[in-house]
Amino acid sequence: MIDFQTHPDRYRHWKLSFEGPLACLDMAVSPDKPFREGYELKLNSYDLGVDIELADAVQRIRFEHPEVKVVVVSSVWERIFCAGANIRMLGASSHPFKVNFCKFTNETRLSIEDASRNSDLKWIAALNGITAGGGYELALACDEIYLVDDNNSAVSLPEVPLLGVLPGTGGLTRLVDKRKVRRDLADVFCTLAEGVKGKRAKEWGLIDGTFPKSRFSEEVRRRAEALAATLPSKGERGIRLDPLAFEADERGYRYEYVTLELDPEARTAALTIRGPEGGEPRNGREYAERGDGAWAIRAFRELDDALCHLRFEHETLGVVTLHTRGEAGALLEVEEALFEHRDDWLVREILNLQARVLRRFELTARSLYALAEAESCFAGVFLELALACDRFYVLDDPERPVRLAVGPLSGGLLPMSNGLTRLQSRFLGDPERAARIASSRPTFDPGEAEAEGIATFVFDDIDWKDEIRIAVEERASLSPDALTGLEASLRFGGAETCDSKIFGRLSAWQNWIFTRPNATGEEGALVRYGQPEPARFDWRRT
Repeated sequence: MIDFQTHPDRYRHWKLSFEGPLACLDMAVSPDKPFREGYELKLNSYDLGVDIELADAVQRIRFEHPEVKVVVVSSVWERIFCAGANIRMLGASSHPFKVNFCKFTNETRLSIEDASRNSDLKWIAALNGITAGGGYELALACDEIYLVDDNNSAVSLPEVPLLGVLPGTGGLTRLVDKRKVRRDLADVFCTLAEGVKGKRAKEWGLIDGTFPKSRFSEEVRRRAEALAATLPSKGERGIRLDPLAFEADERGYRYEYVTLELDPEARTAALTIRGPEGGEPRNGREYAERGDGAWAIRAFRELDDALCHLRFEHETLGVVTLHTRGEAGALLEVEEALFEHRDDWLVREILNLQARVLRRFELTARSLYALAEAESCFAGVFLELALACDRFYVLDDPERPVRLAVGPLSGGLLPMSNGLTRLQSRFLGDPERAARIASSRPTFDPGEAEAEGIATFVFDDIDWKDEIRIAVEERASLSPDALTGLEASLRFGGAETCDSKIFGRLSAWQNWIFTRPNATGEEGALVRYGQPEPARFDWRRT
């Protein structure tokens, strides 16, 4: 079983240190400690184990160190920042693992940008040597990029000329959408295996500046301190993120608030999330006193962990039914407190955490069906989860009434990857309805939920079990490839953002390319990388 939990004391590939408002996150990849046997992590190349630690570091800085304003990302090794994703690892991995690895890496990069956008936490990439592929894509996720001027170091995205694939963790999109690099120059850059060095890299907009080797560390620190001086202070004391306790076996995963039940024969899983029971913190100070045991933090960390296990370790489970339990009043009371104190730094981080986990949920390549049963609690953020699903089935049983409730967070504090709320996404053709529902925060019985377009279908107690069984069995019988394309296309309507392009466009193309013989066939570029024989391509355009 993959362990997605770690701690700086157990990092094998990163060194994290703090000095006042600055944090230093230095890449120090151990070549002999890969995630799986069969390859070495040379030249600070990375694999899933490296990225799990990076994701943990980003999360911990946000929650545990509110005093930090700027994070400097660099390398401990001379003349090398990062060579990108390990090629041997990619070549030996299954297609599903490559896809999920790229998605996890993407989400980690996006969490860095989310911290910059929503947490007043800026990031500087200090490239002290060669920076290639995913290493440069990590730099692109930062706010500013500085490259050492030593007549040797360059930035590059060599995937196209060397591997027959694409910069798969957002490189192409960030070049033109984020850094506004001219399209023709980006075209040249992405087909130069050797990359671009200092002065030209600055002229093209690939970096923000370059410093001589003798003054590199000094100049980067000076820039970090100047940037930190422009940012507001948040808090003096953070909260510790403790390890998540859960039980796991062939039947599933059981956490305090989250349960993931597996049915391999039916190729389905049941995801159940339980709400708070009362007595939760009411403001930022009380959240700081409670720590990560508060429901608003713990439940979403558990959901995030369960989703990662589902993606990487249960590839054939194609349909996930979403179930909720709890008291709507207690859940909405928590949300009202979060909404009221949303300007507090810790409350803001909790809301950002919930938003990121919701996005991971709807970016998961599984068919998602929400089931509102007699025992359900589809209120507030739980209703957001239902709106993130592909279908929402609601039971209509007068003897066991089901009610749904819109909460205060549905008006924009939990945005999707496309920048819209889930209500806006649901009612693209009727934005006034989305605004009315968000502002009035209504409750719905089954009939009202169907009439307002919140529920997909409403069934009475007589038909409920058969209708759900048929719907799930039918979905599980369809092509997983077709369903992945269908769901990804339908979940994110409206205008594109940088985030939605990375997942909806770049990831889709990258994943398709990974299955093509030109990349992963016996004579493909990824397979023949480092061998004397060149790759052989099928020259047809498709």
